[in-house]
Amino acid sequence: MPSKYRPQIIGWIDDLDKIGYIWKLHDDRLIYANNNYCAFIRKTFNDQIFYTCLYFVCIIGTIFLIVGMVMFIFGFDHKLTLIGIIGFITCSFALYLSIPEFYQNAFSRRGSPIIFNRQTGKVYVNESYFFNIKVRRHPKLFLQPKKRRIQEYDWHDMHGVIVHNGPYFVATVLMVCQPGTYQVIDHVMLDPVRDSISRKFVWGRLNSFMKFYESANIDDGKYKTAEEAKFKKDMIEGDGWPEWMVEAFNATSLEELAVIKQKYNINP
Repeated sequence: MPSKYRPQIIGWIDDLDKIGYIWKLHDDRLIYANNNYCAFIRKTFNDQIFYTCLYFVCIIGTIFLIVGMVMFIFGFDHKLTLIGIIGFITCSFALYLSIPEFYQNAFSRRGSPIIFNRQTGKVYVNESYFFNIKVRRHPKLFLQPKKRRIQEYDWHDMHGVIVHNGPYFVATVLMVCQPGTYQVIDHVMLDPVRDSISRKFVWGRLNSFMKFYESANIDDGKYKTAEEAKFKKDMIEGDGWPEWMVEAFNATSLEELAVIKQKYNINP
């Protein structure tokens, strides 16, 4: 049965329900939580180092292959010319896909934490522009490796799906829909790499937290609840988060959030 969200995402496996998961398992990507908000990282440091190196090698190798294909094209041999043209197109497409993967691993500083406020129902994202599942991108964006997108979403309008992410791994993607519909207007990567057995770990922990279930242990992250200042210093400061948004992490109601936005002249 296909996904109920439209347009359907490529590689879709399953839609995830927002139900009361009884989830007590520890997950390293939950790094901080208090009674107002929690923070999940999408990239561990080891993942970032590994994939940055992997895609760097792929990019260098592909560039050499492209140079070789150009030599075939102008080698004055019809067979080699045809091989060169096909190889050039293939390698160029591979390079087009590899550069964003390199950018988002190299410039997703501190794991790109995503913040979920269960008091206001808001979700805050500050990430590399290339930290997404888009394929079509304007060529000029490849000259902006540090380009970032910073967004506030409504948790009510975000829905989880599981998609393929390679032959052995899956990913959890948040589909951002128009209010009250299944029409997708944006995507947010929640959990990029997970084996199929534990594919609902982060989703389960997140729903436990947002639904106020007892299974959501708020003192189970890398930073303990009392270490909010250290968490913000290590993971938030200097990473481009707007001041109003950092203050909004701890808003306890929509009314308090409105006051914060008014203070910083942010449109509601």
